Amino acid sequence: MSDQNDAPSPAPAEAAPPETPIQRALREKQKAIAARPKPPRGGRFQREQAARVRNGSARPWSSK
Repeated sequence: MSDQNDAPSPAPAEAAPPETPIQRALREKQKAIAARPKPPRGGRFQREQAARVRNGSARPWSSK
């Protein structure tokens, strides 16, 4: 009987090719974006921000 693992396993270098410069730049960019401070999510702050915006102020050109 033959072993089921007759095929040689790929070398670690072949399994994961090295990162290209573009992939590295994208990974670093996403890491920098994720590290930025984020605005508060929900709660009183959101309600205060929404209360400041009047109805129709999104379309100032439609007012007389």
